[in-house]
Amino acid sequence: MFHESIQTLLNANEEWAQSVIKDTPNFFAQLATGQSPKILWIGCSDSRVPESVITASKPGDIFVHRNIANQFHLHDDSVLSVLTYAVKDFDSPSNGYTSLTVILVGHTNCGGAAACLQAAKDAAANPDASQPDTPLTRWLSPLIARVQSLDLSACSASEALNKVVEANIIMQVDNICKAEPITTAWADPNAKKVIVHGWMYDLSDGRINQLVCQEAQV
Repeated sequence: MFHESIQTLLNANEEWAQSVIKDTPNFFAQLATGQSPKILWIGCSDSRVPESVITASKPGDIFVHRNIANQFHLHDDSVLSVLTYAVKDFDSPSNGYTSLTVILVGHTNCGGAAACLQAAKDAAANPDASQPDTPLTRWLSPLIARVQSLDLSACSASEALNKVVEANIIMQVDNICKAEPITTAWADPNAKKVIVHGWMYDLSDGRINQLVCQEAQV
């Protein structure tokens, strides 16, 4: 027997599928033939930031990668493979696929950013203590180092966390722009146009704010 929460999901899926078929009978048949999204969303794993829901998007609209604190590490094969696939392996400009928008999305009240803020405080209070060696601390170590470089002394707790989230978004956008698929696309005038955005989603009002935008320099 299914657990109640699992059965709720399965029931909701059945109702959703039926409603989609009622509105657009051929939707799933067309979707099954392939995908050609114009958006790559790199976001946080936080359950409160579901990309398709907060942008009112449909299946097939957004190619997605999510992880703790929306990181883009240049040594991470998982996110690099997603970026490479989006830039190089979807349809080419010769087939009408002329652009790709990469969006790095952070959000307010990010637990990963808060953990980095606390780790930086702990390190400042006890410089001789070693940082715990866990998958999470290894994953967040670049952001912890970035937090340690920020001057947050005059900030309230909420202001400090927002500054960390913003700095994180900007840092990850910079990393994306250094990645080989992006530099190669920007160097090739015949490649599809790729633009990289950095967004911050506000959990308190459901709105997205754009922080930064980068594209090839002509």
